[in-house]
Amino acid sequence: MLTASQLRAARAMTGMTVEELAAISGLSRSAIEEAEAAKVFAGAEVSDRLRAIFEARGILFLGAGDGDDPGAGPGVRLRQRSYDEGIRPQNLNAANDD
Repeated sequence: MLTASQLRAARAMTGMTVEELAAISGLSRSAIEEAEAAKVFAGAEVSDRLRAIFEARGILFLGAGDGDDPGAGPGVRLRQRSYDEGIRPQNLNAANDD
């Protein structure tokens, strides 16, 4: 389950307002505010819906003990975006010429 602090952090990392998240998720603004104020989400449906939205925007949710520090609590990370740099000039040749 997600914690309220994970939800607040994920929303901050993606730059979303409560209104934007409500519009995208189909949840009410008050439902999102209540979820952000709670210690742990009670409803799996709400948790799953919000998790899917944030994960699609590059958020990685970490459980307690996940990641670099086995003693750490739950948290969030932003996935590294991989950029296609194309073919480097030194690798250009007739075989990859379009």
